[in-house]
Amino acid sequence: MIELKGITKVYRTGSQALEALRGITLSVERGEFISIMGPSGSGKSTLMNIIGCLDTPTSGDYVLDSDNVAGLTFDQLAAVRNRKIGFVFQNFNLLPYATAWENVELPMLFDGKSNRRRRERVTELLNAVGLYDWRDHRPSELSGGQQQRIALARALANDPPILLADEPTGNLDSKSGEEIMAILVALWKAGRTIVMVTHNDHIAASSQRIVRLFDGALANGNQ
Repeated sequence: MIELKGITKVYRTGSQALEALRGITLSVERGEFISIMGPSGSGKSTLMNIIGCLDTPTSGDYVLDSDNVAGLTFDQLAAVRNRKIGFVFQNFNLLPYATAWENVELPMLFDGKSNRRRRERVTELLNAVGLYDWRDHRPSELSGGQQQRIALARALANDPPILLADEPTGNLDSKSGEEIMAILVALWKAGRTIVMVTHNDHIAASSQRIVRLFDGALANGNQ
């Protein structure tokens, strides 16, 4: 599902260059659940941005579901993201003035789905995360755990095959974190491919495989 070959990312400021990723070669099978771990500054966020088609590599190839996306324009990458990738962030990234319903519906509006299909899908997803009765509440009226469940529902709106979770339990208490992980594990067992960044060894233990980054490179070489 995900194949990175020799991925580098260099940020340049004037005459100075910062090498954020150094020759990353990584494969993630369809239906696999992996965790990416590493200290701050190791390149985790940069790697996730490239996997999520939010950024492009300086060099190397990225094959996503049989398509090489490394050289696509930002508009082309946006179209790929909307079809194939759902995102869950540590800070939830919900629209503050939109209701839970509107937040979940948003990706389907960008995708041009009909009113009927949007209503059916939002109802299905809010029921799946146990928050249908909270559909008219705004993020400020929800707990952190509830906000993350809404964010998960939004990530699944267009039924993407891949879910990227960047510290999904980082801002949650232990009980809410366990609830979110239970949902992620259930999604994986249902066939979703999941790539998660976490600093928490206990959380990472829920995944099938742990990939460790240090100074922009994989700790154990190609994976």
